[in-house]
Amino acid sequence: MNREDSAVSVRTPEAQAEQKTAEESSSALRKGSVDIVFLLITSALVLFGCVMVYSASSVFAEQHHDTTTYFITRHLIFLLMAVAFTAVIVRFCTPAFWRDFSYPIFGVAILMLLAVLVVGSDLGSGAKRWLDLKIFTIQPSEIAKLALVLIMARFMTDHQKKVLSEYRFGGSFKYGVLFPGLMIGTLGILIAAERHISGLMIVGMIGMSMMFLGGTRLRWLVAIAGVIGCAGCLLVLVSDYAQARVETWLFIEQADPLGEAWQTLQGLMAIGSGGLFGVGLGNSRQKFGYVSQPQNDFIFTIVCEELGFIGAALVVGLFIAFVWRGFRIAKHAPDRCSSLIVYGLVFKVALQTILNLAVVTNSMPNTGIALPFFSYGGTSLMLQIFEVGIILSISRYCTHEKI
Repeated sequence: MNREDSAVSVRTPEAQAEQKTAEESSSALRKGSVDIVFLLITSALVLFGCVMVYSASSVFAEQHHDTTTYFITRHLIFLLMAVAFTAVIVRFCTPAFWRDFSYPIFGVAILMLLAVLVVGSDLGSGAKRWLDLKIFTIQPSEIAKLALVLIMARFMTDHQKKVLSEYRFGGSFKYGVLFPGLMIGTLGILIAAERHISGLMIVGMIGMSMMFLGGTRLRWLVAIAGVIGCAGCLLVLVSDYAQARVETWLFIEQADPLGEAWQTLQGLMAIGSGGLFGVGLGNSRQKFGYVSQPQNDFIFTIVCEELGFIGAALVVGLFIAFVWRGFRIAKHAPDRCSSLIVYGLVFKVALQTILNLAVVTNSMPNTGIALPFFSYGGTSLMLQIFEVGIILSISRYCTHEKI
């Protein structure tokens, strides 16, 4: 019997005492409450988002649906459904559950992405990205982002020693690059088939961040980033659609203000007209048909116009607080897998927020990226609340009472 076997089979009284203490500590942690600070920050974001969805959508809703409350009513229904379901998972789900949940949801995400290619709907956008269930629609790419975080957290935890191994091709490359790359690539190819460039970009960035957090060597990540950069340039060169977006972004002053530059220019006008304190909640002028469907990706421009720099700073401050508190929870998570899950989910929100703000301020080419907790959208909102529920359920098991 080797040393490791004897250590398992014969436990000293001290080891047994440590195990008993750990079990008692674990039992006590299971009775803990959720992280109240994180819950309050998220609640503030969600409620702020509801106010702005109503304010931004009221005119468009009345023009197209004969009632100013069309979008906010649906938004609140999705929100209440998500909160009710999330309350259950926060109460009963453990960190071990989310670890076991990773492979099933990854499989479901792949099946749904395949289904989009066969029976998907474009909802008038020209690109099939949704599954239309008549009562509501589902965007599988949003589910794929969550699935990627969960499966990468589990894989990088299960194979931690091999990821960090000094053996390049039998260890660090195979488990730190090849297998994670296959997971990311599988989802990426299916999302690319939907012509969903922003979704592909976000999935790639989430995957890279999870590889970094999981221990993949930096030189591999730099090499992958270089390959992705080259692929992105090639995509622009072969895609007329991508070229048009990039040219509009680079030469906005030369673009057609009534054509491809309309959305961006009107959004910038809304931001600029807000000043320090804004024109007042509900008093936006740009939402009267200038900013197209202002309750969606460009909702932040209406925040800036109605609430000014102060309101915009408040929104950004809430997101910064969300990220700060989320990372604190991740730091004190009960195990490595849970920590990676929380880091990944918080990074996902931070990434989408940064990209959305970059788009509406013309700091990057215009592409469809929603602002978390603010932009109208049933699938995205419900998944965001669900992901907050995962973080809150893990926060109940944190190793410190005060984090």
